[in-house]
Amino acid sequence: MLSSVLAVASDDDHSRLPGCVAVTSFTLRDHTADVAVEADADSLGGVFAALADGMAAAMADGDVPDAGERFAVEERAESREAVLYDYLSRLLYERDVRGVLPVDSDATVREVATGSGDTGAGEDGEEDASEWVVEATARGVPLSELHARDLKAVTYSEMVLEPRESGWHAYVVFDV
Repeated sequence: MLSSVLAVASDDDHSRLPGCVAVTSFTLRDHTADVAVEADADSLGGVFAALADGMAAAMADGDVPDAGERFAVEERAESREAVLYDYLSRLLYERDVRGVLPVDSDATVREVATGSGDTGAGEDGEEDASEWVVEATARGVPLSELHARDLKAVTYSEMVLEPRESGWHAYVVFDV
């Protein structure tokens, strides 16, 4: 299985001027007994959203109807990789609890200071702590309105999340 999608969506990443358009893409990759999604975007939030849309594409069997209401999620974690894992896991949870396929994702990711901690020395020699936050929305298409395959879980196996000259690149393997 190999399929690619190019998506153009607005993104409120602060590294671009307001009104700019984000270009994101994802590719479904075959993976031994699993499925992987590879994504590229011009912002960190864009690559999170592209991975979420790739995960939805891996679950969808055929066309996805325009039905469904948008819902919001927020996740916090100690690193970019951990918040990505938690975000995608949360979308799988929402699928199971709400009975919806999360599609048309939009995400903003940022690092926030949490006060004193053990993540690095600040200017005054004290340890500064921070965490990563993802605030996202998705449209929840009722599973009763489409045929969907199950993805069991997000994995850390072979996970890649890295900045590149053109933006951000990610690769995530899902357990089927």
